[in-house]
Amino acid sequence: MGRGRLRVLLGAAPGVGKTYTMLEEGTRLAAEGRDVVVAVVETHGRSATARMLGGLEVVPRLAVTHRGVTLSEMDLDAVLERHPNVALVDELAHSNAPGSRHEKRWQDVETLLDAGIDVMTTVNIQHIESLTDVVEQITGARQQETVPDWVVRSAEQLEVVDLAPQALRDRLADGRVYPAARIDAALSNYFRLGNLTALRELALLWLADEVDSALKSYRADHGIASKWEARERVVVALTGGPEGETLLKRGARIAARSAGGTLVAVHVTSQDGLRAAHPGALAAQRSLVESLGGTFHQVVGDDIPAALVDYARGVNATQLVIGVSRRTRLSAALSGPGIGATVIRASGDIDVHIVTHAAAGGKLRLPRFSGSLTARRRILGFVLALGGGPLVTWLLVTLRSDESITSDVLTFQLLVVLVALVGGIWPALFAALLSGLTLDFFFVSPLYTVSVGEPLHLLALALYVVNAVLVSVVVDTAARRSRQARRAAAESELLASIAGSVLRGQDALQALVDRTREAFRLNEVRLKALDGSILASSSLSEFEAEAGAGTETVSHAASTIAVGDRATLELCGPDLAASERRLLGVIAAQMDQALEHRDLAATASEVGPLAVADRMRSALLAAVGHDLRRPLTAATAAVSGLRSTEVELSSHDRTELLDTAQESLDTLADLVTDLLDVSRVEAGVLAVSMHAIDVEDVIVPALDELELGPDRVELALDGDERPPVLADEVLLQRVLVNLLSNAVRFSPEGAKVRLSASAFRGRVELRVVDSGPGVPGERRDEIFVPFQRLGDTDNSTGLGLGLALSKGFVEGMGGTIEAEDTPGGGLTMVVSLPAVQPAAEEKP
Repeated sequence: MGRGRLRVLLGAAPGVGKTYTMLEEGTRLAAEGRDVVVAVVETHGRSATARMLGGLEVVPRLAVTHRGVTLSEMDLDAVLERHPNVALVDELAHSNAPGSRHEKRWQDVETLLDAGIDVMTTVNIQHIESLTDVVEQITGARQQETVPDWVVRSAEQLEVVDLAPQALRDRLADGRVYPAARIDAALSNYFRLGNLTALRELALLWLADEVDSALKSYRADHGIASKWEARERVVVALTGGPEGETLLKRGARIAARSAGGTLVAVHVTSQDGLRAAHPGALAAQRSLVESLGGTFHQVVGDDIPAALVDYARGVNATQLVIGVSRRTRLSAALSGPGIGATVIRASGDIDVHIVTHAAAGGKLRLPRFSGSLTARRRILGFVLALGGGPLVTWLLVTLRSDESITSDVLTFQLLVVLVALVGGIWPALFAALLSGLTLDFFFVSPLYTVSVGEPLHLLALALYVVNAVLVSVVVDTAARRSRQARRAAAESELLASIAGSVLRGQDALQALVDRTREAFRLNEVRLKALDGSILASSSLSEFEAEAGAGTETVSHAASTIAVGDRATLELCGPDLAASERRLLGVIAAQMDQALEHRDLAATASEVGPLAVADRMRSALLAAVGHDLRRPLTAATAAVSGLRSTEVELSSHDRTELLDTAQESLDTLADLVTDLLDVSRVEAGVLAVSMHAIDVEDVIVPALDELELGPDRVELALDGDERPPVLADEVLLQRVLVNLLSNAVRFSPEGAKVRLSASAFRGRVELRVVDSGPGVPGERRDEIFVPFQRLGDTDNSTGLGLGLALSKGFVEGMGGTIEAEDTPGGGLTMVVSLPAVQPAAEEKP
């Protein structure tokens, strides 16, 4: 009996219909004659799910008692004894009650599979072990029940049960997912529209990656090396040279030609690291790849064409973009086919695009041999040639015989090689010429004459020179790479030290100046602004000055380097080499970035309060402009009526006009008083006094002001679990008064308004819930337009500060205000403000 097959139904969140789909599929299989049983199903009180159980056999659950509480779990032994063809097991990540055979339900499923029983199960994306951190960042909740990735990946069938986020929220609001008591909290926390959208994307991407892995495994198992064009994949080969930007943009255009095309950039590095590209260029190209929507990868391999083609095949690439070789014509002629030609031959059915660029080779240039070895080594090479030549000649003349000419030639050849290894090309050429002349003078007949009578003698001299050049090229290349490696290591260490200083909390500019002085052994370094002010400086300490007092120093004038268009860097000390100035240019660029960041931070700190005040002032002016107009118009009309001589007014009419004028003027007085009390205007700028407050200290005065009691308002506060909120107490009270008065006004007679306060992900939410007519979704933004009452023109309801003013107050306190549907009908106003974070406990 073989192992059973696993089928997993994956969902983005609870309520998308995984259990219903599983039962529906089980019913279909049973109708086809399969032996299907329900091992365990959680209906969560959903009537539609419970009805699906009617036509299926359900294995009774096992009662497990733990600490006096009876829990029901899947009866694994009963299912094994029943041994159906298919077992339906809900909630794969469930933790079993203590005392069960296994700790987790997925372990029960493994036992059923081992027994040869096919299993159909359900799981949500948030329960997959590798995704718990991502889900926590999205939802703010840590999942305790998880299932290992390999369990889900081992399924022979993996399906996503999908539902649009808004459709899921509608299903939740209709009471088809959770009981009514849990709906409001679920909608405002886990089941937010943004959370559901992100979880849905996560589930679909995870399944897409799994499908991609399955496709790779299938091709590998069946030895399929040809490309399968399920979607266009364009691989761009980067060398780290200046042509990278051109290649990436061309690759992005190729990928964009087909729907779903992907861009992948790859850089092949050698195992010895000596052919590494410039890290700055690669970093810039990596940023460009990400901005184009692609991904960047690095692989290691000495055979660059083979590594490149292998990688392209591994990602099932359909297109491969490489650049025209940057080698010169002479290099191409000497070294044979380049990377491009080799890649084309090995690519098979992968299309290869060779893109020309400005850095392409083509000029005939001779290789350079100087500049790699030090002058000391070249002098030692000449000394060895001058001293070793006579010594070898004396030794060989002493031991000369008729048969020794071959050993004589090889001995002089060895001397040329040694000189080349020590001193490079020019001492080696000198030694080759000197050895050729010495051989002809002392060892070739006629002796003691210099004559080239035989062509072979000329050939021997030419071979001496060729050998000297070849060995010198190898020595020169090795010395150059060794020096480059040491230089790169020193530069990397310097940049890492600078970055570490900044990351450890030091001031970025000061850290850069300090490390610059230390790295280049300078006496003093100053970063000066264009106006002459010193931004940062570093000089030798007293200890360092005393330590160098006994050494001979040379005074140099200060040199300057421009740091962008913001400052200059003054260097006092020894002159710097060209290579050191190149590294100094990188540091200057970092200083420029640090200055820009500092300027932006200073600007933001200055603009922030102005922006807050501007929002508040705009809201105030808009509200005042509307509020003053209506009562002024009413009072003016009443007074005009009283003063009119054309109409005879009764005492009742006169009294009504006086009451209207009095009511309007009182309203104006109250409005002006409230605005002055709330705004605390100083020189035309509204100041916001932010401090930690308990929302209950604001809720109670707001209810007292509106004279609202328990018969009209239901409170739901978290109590001790809710942290203080960072807000202005007076402004927040005005916001609550406005929201509560609106909610009470629009609620049906006898219906209560619900006011709740809860903490969520570092914020405190105040929710004012009414069961009135609500606001259509397409008009929800209009309620925040200054004094937009959606047709309400009743002057007797009072002016208030309006939702526009409330929105300005809340945003001025760093919060948000939103309107949502109330489950069952009505409008819910949600005010979200930053919570006060508890101070970290000091360590003893």
